[in-house]
Amino acid sequence: MKILIADDHRLVVEAVADKLKELAPDVAVVTAGSVAELLSLLSDELDLAMLDLGMPGAQGLGHVREVLRRQPQLPVVVLSGDESPATMRAAIEAGARGFIPKAYSPDVMLSAVQLVLRGGTYVPPMMMAEAPLPATGARTAGPDPLTGQWAHALTERQRDVLNLLSQGQPNKVIGRTLGISEGTVKIHLAAIFRVLKVRNRTEAVVAARELTGS
Repeated sequence: MKILIADDHRLVVEAVADKLKELAPDVAVVTAGSVAELLSLLSDELDLAMLDLGMPGAQGLGHVREVLRRQPQLPVVVLSGDESPATMRAAIEAGARGFIPKAYSPDVMLSAVQLVLRGGTYVPPMMMAEAPLPATGARTAGPDPLTGQWAHALTERQRDVLNLLSQGQPNKVIGRTLGISEGTVKIHLAAIFRVLKVRNRTEAVVAARELTGS
């Protein structure tokens, strides 16, 4: 597995690279300190690119879009100190498969990367909190009641997690059922709690049942 980290802060690069080695024994990390260096290192051998927004040569999200233009199949994650929900949303809309604030813990970062490598998209809870909530008592048909406006508030995997949570399943069982780690389950739960404006699992279940009319 080969991962590119593009950031001009050496301490950040070294810390992230060290944590990424927990993904697999064969993880290889290449680094870039500027946009020019980043673009020169792009290749089909990369499995993931983690990009800072403020490195030399960067102009907004231009380098993110350029990487995706050159390597459209490459999963790109933004790793940034900017915690503005608007910036996060813009990055996801530009094609990034995740946005990880640098203030997050190494374990959360690693779980977010694992989610992206499995084909998912990591959205920070503070961005999810901006999404509109459906009116209380709204009813929908089908096995997954979290549709309509919920499609914009929660990802498909987060809806899966919430449905299993509503059945009383613990994190271990949720993770095993969905094929994800407990750390990833916790990331999804944090986002769910923010969207539902609740503090814990019990309140999330109650809120979900009220919102779906179940």
